Amino acid sequence: MSAVPAAESALDPAVSALLRRDPAGLVAAVVQQHDTGEVLMVAWMDDEALHRTLTTGRATYWSRSRGEYWVKGETSGHRQWVRDVRLDCDGDALLVLVDQEGPACHTGARSCFSRDLEVSRAAR
Repeated sequence: MSAVPAAESALDPAVSALLRRDPAGLVAAVVQQHDTGEVLMVAWMDDEALHRTLTTGRATYWSRSRGEYWVKGETSGHRQWVRDVRLDCDGDALLVLVDQEGPACHTGARSCFSRDLEVSRAAR
């Protein structure tokens, strides 16, 4: 199941025109804690998920694995209250600035980016 086509979304057409979507109609959403800059997670949005996010103030994403929308924290209680949404220069990624309640990661970690990978000294 793919994301809802842009034509069926209530997203402002001027905003929709700025987005460069992947073949499934999705844009990557990088989620960051608004006051600390901590990167919490990456998820996916289509036009409808972005519309819901902008109009409700609750982070709403498209689940590629389940083929449905999900509001962050709806079942876990670990809500994301949206403070700001920004679009990158190419239109293919969003930055969602949130006030995160509890952990952002489904593993229970504060951030989904808690695993370090070693970088060789030659690369530095």
